[in-house]
Amino acid sequence: MQDSNKALIYGGIAVLSWSTVATMFKMALKYFSHFEMLLVASFTALLIFSIAMTILKKWTDLKTLPARQWGWFALVGLLNPVAYYLVLFKSYALLHAQVAQPINYAWPIVLLVLLAIIARQPIPKMKYIGMALSLGGVALISLGSGGISGQSLPITGLLLAFLSAFLWASYWIVNNQNKKVDGIIALFLSFLFGSLYLLIGALFAGVSLNSVPGVLSSIYVGAFEMGIPFIFFGLAIRKTNNPALVNQMCYLSPFISLFLIHLVLGEQIYVTTYLGLFLIVFGIVFNEYLTKYLRKKAID
Repeated sequence: MQDSNKALIYGGIAVLSWSTVATMFKMALKYFSHFEMLLVASFTALLIFSIAMTILKKWTDLKTLPARQWGWFALVGLLNPVAYYLVLFKSYALLHAQVAQPINYAWPIVLLVLLAIIARQPIPKMKYIGMALSLGGVALISLGSGGISGQSLPITGLLLAFLSAFLWASYWIVNNQNKKVDGIIALFLSFLFGSLYLLIGALFAGVSLNSVPGVLSSIYVGAFEMGIPFIFFGLAIRKTNNPALVNQMCYLSPFISLFLIHLVLGEQIYVTTYLGLFLIVFGIVFNEYLTKYLRKKAID
């Protein structure tokens, strides 16, 4: 099989995995608190990354990392998985999945703003169009879903969903500063330290993991949100000769996810959710691809 075909298969596995997890978040939260769910999920992901380290023979490379790199990942582990997933899972505990998922998906727009502030990368004027479209989609989901359902959405949940997008964009920036470290090793170390922090937290939080459905659904989250898709997406990027196509496949994930949210959780998907998600994705695609095309056309 050609590498390009392998890349599409690997990318498809990642996308399908991510498409299922919003539903499973809500399933796990029926039995566990957001902290208990993350504790099980994080150790599951750590086990998966350990297996990947063994298969890919990365343990020798791990031994050569300098002490400052270990210190770096000790800090990164606080951001992901600890801070990011605690905030994300809590937002799902407070909101409908169809609301929390699209708002979190707007993180590339937050990334643009953070890069402009932190890295002093000016935002091209044309990209403000994409930002406005995506933010309009977020507003439509946040305000429209509550209006149609006749229920006011909890402000805390909405703020946490926004915060999760901010934290993931921040993690992207931090992780991008350390490109020299192999991706699998980086994930293993992040989750090693993150899992240790969560274990220490469990000593004070008083967890109760006596629900079999809760454990199984949390294991699923760890496998198909945190572990397997990141491994396969990394493989897809390495195998493909068309990285843009692999990245574009990810835009299918939130729409497939809405279908599963309706089918499994029984949530009525509101028109505003569809329209809002379309605006969010179109705004991201506009900024990522169409602005480059329009600039090129203007030069020509």
